[in-house]
Amino acid sequence: MSIKDRKERDKLDRRKLIIESATKLFLEQGYEKTSIRNIADDIEYSPATIYLYFKEKDEIFYVIHEQGFDLLNKEFINHNQITDPFERLAELGKIYLNFALTNPDYYDLMFIMRAPLSEIKCHSKWEAGENSFQYLLNTVTECLDKKLIVDGDPIIVSMSIWSYVHGLISLFIRERLQSVNIEGEQNPNLLAQSLDYFLKTLKV
Repeated sequence: MSIKDRKERDKLDRRKLIIESATKLFLEQGYEKTSIRNIADDIEYSPATIYLYFKEKDEIFYVIHEQGFDLLNKEFINHNQITDPFERLAELGKIYLNFALTNPDYYDLMFIMRAPLSEIKCHSKWEAGENSFQYLLNTVTECLDKKLIVDGDPIIVSMSIWSYVHGLISLFIRERLQSVNIEGEQNPNLLAQSLDYFLKTLKV
């Protein structure tokens, strides 16, 4: 291995170590309590060393938010074998709900926090988010083609479904259901039942 190759490998290894530390601290302490200094202390680097690889904290969190999408998209792809598109659509909703409830910090970062936005704007497109939406859009399009759901523009229908499920999750993880004293407000089954009801309104 040449000196140049070794330096490049060392650079990638350090970058990976920084991301691993930041992810661990984020999942343990949350976004606000995870700082460049905390990351540096955790891996025994100086803060200045971290800045050689990332210009700011939110650039690190952009990478972490992409990791979250990788986890979610793998869950989606695992259900490709469901041949009935409406059944697959219902399963996607359940996967999305379960992912959010199991990984609330990831979900917050991916869909609610503004932290990754500045970095997303530096790219030509939001590839991680677009891949997830495209999977939903493809499934909705199949449902429409087979006349399994009420006719409509595929993008509008997909946006409506995404917005509905996101609203449920946001109310739940930010404890807004609890604040208005909805019976069983912290029972995840309430979300699943609400999603089932919504999907029935779409079915022909």
